[in-house]
Amino acid sequence: METRRLGRTGRDVGVVGLGAWQLGADWGEVDEGDALAVLQAAIDGGVTFIDTADVYGDGRSERLVGQVLKSSEGLTVATKMGRRVEQVPSNYTLDNFRAWNDRSRQNLGVDTIDLVQLHCPPTSVYSDDEVFDALDTLVDEGRIASYGVSVETCAEALTAIARPNVASVQIILNALRLKPLDEVLPAAQAAGVGIIARVPLASGLLSGKYDEHTTFADDDHRTYNRHGEAFDVGETFSGVDFATGLEAVRRLSPSLPAGATMAQFALRWILDQPGVSVVIPGARNPSQVAGNISAATLTPLTPDQSAAVQQTYDDLIRPQIHDRW
Repeated sequence: METRRLGRTGRDVGVVGLGAWQLGADWGEVDEGDALAVLQAAIDGGVTFIDTADVYGDGRSERLVGQVLKSSEGLTVATKMGRRVEQVPSNYTLDNFRAWNDRSRQNLGVDTIDLVQLHCPPTSVYSDDEVFDALDTLVDEGRIASYGVSVETCAEALTAIARPNVASVQIILNALRLKPLDEVLPAAQAAGVGIIARVPLASGLLSGKYDEHTTFADDDHRTYNRHGEAFDVGETFSGVDFATGLEAVRRLSPSLPAGATMAQFALRWILDQPGVSVVIPGARNPSQVAGNISAATLTPLTPDQSAAVQQTYDDLIRPQIHDRW
């Protein structure tokens, strides 16, 4: 698999990683055996970057990743912290960071975590010097090798990129969420900050497998968070109205490369964007893992295929969400 430098971490990672949210919670039930099979299939397929968080299944995802980490070499594991407490800036302290980090290191079974990211904290946190001084302290103490941020908005991303020791920015980027192309990716590239593209398939919309009759389990955020009832609605279908998303996929379908799935097309589009370090699709089974990994072997999209993404966005999606995130 092609590798790219993950910003200021100094690490090279495969361009298609694995997002482990689905292995923790909020996507319907995934039993432990299936979750471990997904992780092993990813590693066997050449994935070298796995992204998790302390809040995914309240540590379940981290513990599962920790199990495979014991027997695997060459992996870069990133986790996130901050969403297990009330979302107020006063909770973002060095003492809390140490406590959260202790728990994550125990879950993962490591002394030093490769990359720890603030997990979509309140916007004012990005401008708080003491927060980033505390993160520097975690590095100095050997608890973490590097730190980054996971953001909701492009404005938050730009504030973080300006910080001298932020190694990476994780942001929603997909064929239904193009705003990061305007300023965030160029700024990150200029600063040497890595871009981790999350929600790359728009919560499955860009898999091409859904229609108006598709339903999801009650414990799946695609059921209970469609209007932002539990967390930022931008995390569910990228904030796009479900019916509009289905129409966008139908418009994109004629542009698929021969033999490629909609998901592979969508992932390849992300990999074609200058400044992207790694894309982190999730998966529920080894077959999905293999399909996602194969996107890295597709040739770059043609100008006409890329133009179809832009035109579909401009016609259907831009009026709905461009100014929101």
